[in-house]
Amino acid sequence: MAQRLVGLPAPDFTLETALGNGQDFGKVSLSDYKGKWLILFFYPMDFTFVCPTEIIAMSDAAEEFKDFDAEILGVSTDTIHSHRAWINTPRDKNGLGQLNYPLAADVLKTTARNYGVLDEEAGIAHRGLFIIDPEGVLRYQVVTDENVGRSTDETMRILQALQAGGLCPANWRPGQAQLTAK
Repeated sequence: MAQRLVGLPAPDFTLETALGNGQDFGKVSLSDYKGKWLILFFYPMDFTFVCPTEIIAMSDAAEEFKDFDAEILGVSTDTIHSHRAWINTPRDKNGLGQLNYPLAADVLKTTARNYGVLDEEAGIAHRGLFIIDPEGVLRYQVVTDENVGRSTDETMRILQALQAGGLCPANWRPGQAQLTAK
């Protein structure tokens, strides 16, 4: 069951990654994102059905997120080799194709466990989305059913609301008035 992490320092991590070019590997830590916003999302497994729709949608929106000083990192409990194979599989064959961000391998399941999204019985991560601010504080978390993909538009709206500061009402969009405390 997901625990409340919002408002607390985000759990630290260091993970190996398959870079979006489908060729190279790397390593990433939470500290690499200091000074930037991080969109950290967990997904259940490579080579599945809903997951590629989310991963590709996030990749397609990566430049827009960068415009708001945000980086993206996708994480599953699969290996970096599985990630690379999936990136190198064409999209018309249920693959990802090139991505604009890395996929991290949480094979020890420590990061998924620390973020409260690990399904211990199945050994896979639930769909968890976390927005971490430039100081490393977790500002948003949501965990959804594995059959329902997440919206990049809603993720962007939440990021913009968090960056706007103040009291943002339901369905708030940039340029709209914020609430005033009375």
